[in-house]
Amino acid sequence: MIKIRRADERGHADHGWLDTYHTFSFGTYYAPEHNGFRALRVINEDRVAPGNGFGTHPHANMEILSYVIKGALAHSDSTGNGTVIRKGEVQRMSAGTGITHSEKNSSESEEVHFLQIWITPEKENLTPGYDQIEYAGLCTENELCLIASRDGRAGSLSIHQDVDLYTCTLGCGERCNYLAKKKNRHQWIQVVSGNLSVNGHALGPGDGCAVSEEELEMEVPEEADEPESEFLLIDLA
Repeated sequence: MIKIRRADERGHADHGWLDTYHTFSFGTYYAPEHNGFRALRVINEDRVAPGNGFGTHPHANMEILSYVIKGALAHSDSTGNGTVIRKGEVQRMSAGTGITHSEKNSSESEEVHFLQIWITPEKENLTPGYDQIEYAGLCTENELCLIASRDGRAGSLSIHQDVDLYTCTLGCGERCNYLAKKKNRHQWIQVVSGNLSVNGHALGPGDGCAVSEEELEMEVPEEADEPESEFLLIDLA
């Protein structure tokens, strides 16, 4: 079973410095039929203007992943971490018992474009933590690449939930398949860029889909507008 969430159906807000789209209910945007998927609570697609960003604010009991699409994102938090995240890198912040942080565009001339992904942890009140990896060296083109998992296997980020997060870049005419190794698994696919066919359903940039009880075949059509498609696959219990 596949349920598609089209990009133009998402919640949207333009704050001038921030242009953001919400796949699921977030902030003042409330869509009762789209309150997350399994442990996946938030997918926000954010574009932040040069020199701007999210000032210091608190979180608790959430696993927050930042996936940079373009530009550079400067991170600072109350545990003493201060880093810059670029394309080809992903960060995980475990809010746990409570953490404050800021995320800002580190450039004064370029926009930063990134996905903000929130996952509900398997336990509350964990010790706050932070990690960041450069996944580009782990990945092979036209293959799914694991970048976050509960056990941190294959060099991926370790997160506090039974979730596997993959990234993939497929060229025109290329395809890849995915079959969960365990029973009762569900997947969310989020298209970052380009055109993608998922089990025969055409998806474009910003589109997402929830999948249950199906083997997945992802393919970029030969006649696609862009030479390749980038997408995330999130496997959940």
